[in-house]
Amino acid sequence: MTTPNRLTWHTVAPEGAKALYGVHHYIMTGANLPEELIHLVFLRVSQINGCAHCIDLHTRDLLKTMSIDKVTLVPVWEEVPHLFPESYRAALAWAEEVTRVSETHASDEAYAAAAAVFGAKDLVDLTIAIAAMNAFNRLGAPFRLPVKAQP
Repeated sequence: MTTPNRLTWHTVAPEGAKALYGVHHYIMTGANLPEELIHLVFLRVSQINGCAHCIDLHTRDLLKTMSIDKVTLVPVWEEVPHLFPESYRAALAWAEEVTRVSETHASDEAYAAAAAVFGAKDLVDLTIAIAAMNAFNRLGAPFRLPVKAQP
């Protein structure tokens, strides 16, 4: 099955791209979250949303600081809690809750669990990171952004 050529969203709407990249820049430079944790959340959100480009990109980012054994197990992180510190597990749980908000409604239990681990600013920044990656996924997947992976 071949995919028809799709628009390059950031070329067609450069001002929109600039705005989204501004949020990404804030997360990477203005938030006080560890970069590895940010990429971990970006990867998990992208896995849930099925964005090949973002999965490829953030897997590569994580492999710079995290072992392949751990990266491979991100989709099943709850089954291997000993591999991820408490803050990572809390971030992954919150990322799943927020990404699936139409199903979860960001439950009080999930919020309390995230708030127990993250301070107010970090929780807001984490949620901004999750929201931003959901936005990027909703552009990357429909417009079929390319991956670096080769056959």
